[in-house]
Amino acid sequence: MKLKNFLLLILLAALWGPSFLFIKVAVVEIPPLTLVLGRVGLAAVLLTVFLLVQGKSLPRSRTVWRHLAVMGLVHNAIPFVLFGWGELYIDSALASILNGTVPLFTIVLAHYFVADDRLTPAKLIGVLIGFGGLLLLMTPTFGDGLQGSTLGLVAVTLACLLYGVAIVYSRNNLRGLPPLVAPAGQMIMATIYLLPLSLLVDRPFSLALPTLPAIGSMLALGVLGTAVAFVVYYRLLETAPASYVSMTTYVIPVFGVILGVLVLNEQLTWHAYAGFALILLGVMIVNGLLRLGGKRPLTLPRPVEKQMS
Repeated sequence: MKLKNFLLLILLAALWGPSFLFIKVAVVEIPPLTLVLGRVGLAAVLLTVFLLVQGKSLPRSRTVWRHLAVMGLVHNAIPFVLFGWGELYIDSALASILNGTVPLFTIVLAHYFVADDRLTPAKLIGVLIGFGGLLLLMTPTFGDGLQGSTLGLVAVTLACLLYGVAIVYSRNNLRGLPPLVAPAGQMIMATIYLLPLSLLVDRPFSLALPTLPAIGSMLALGVLGTAVAFVVYYRLLETAPASYVSMTTYVIPVFGVILGVLVLNEQLTWHAYAGFALILLGVMIVNGLLRLGGKRPLTLPRPVEKQMS
């Protein structure tokens, strides 16, 4: 099971990895609200069609839809828009670096709100090793003069915090649903939130027709980075702790580097190889594939005993 979780984590990172590049390409021509509407709307249609083809249906429970409404807001609508808006002001590489803070938020939230996901010394060591690998991997990019405004940095950091909240929330409240039900419902709710906002704020019907690269990037975000990725995400949540799922943010930049080598003929440096090794080491430690001492949970205060709901 641990090997299966590890492979699912790698697949999820491979699906989400190019998203920062696609966002950067598309948001130049497509405003953030409209871009995210196209992304989640396409994903909602695809996931619902797949669900119906399999002879299944969307949930009828109001409680389930309440949880899906929360997830559509905190895991899709708000953070997707924040990333799109933030990348108008900061480079995609810097956005991917900030995305590495998700496990730091998640591991603390999980300690307080998930009964079976306590923070341990070994888990903390794994998180720190992975974060160190992420920084090492991205070190060469700092020499390229990364541009970042305060508002852009704040927007992306807030999006990462919301990702941490969403991972813990979905772990507590959306496990056990049939495949495709949770992601389909989540994308439907995100689409409902964004449709009126896009029409009122961006007025997409008055915009010039985007170029093929921008349209292609939006389609890639909707199909691969959202529809397929969230199917894998919920599959992983069924068997892995919330803090482990958040570790995918450490692996995502690795695929960004690989994409740059294959598509843009970029050259890997020793930073890339060393960073990749540290990232995988951190993931394996958190998942228990490598044993370290200190399995006893850390004695941090837990003022909240009930689950996040």
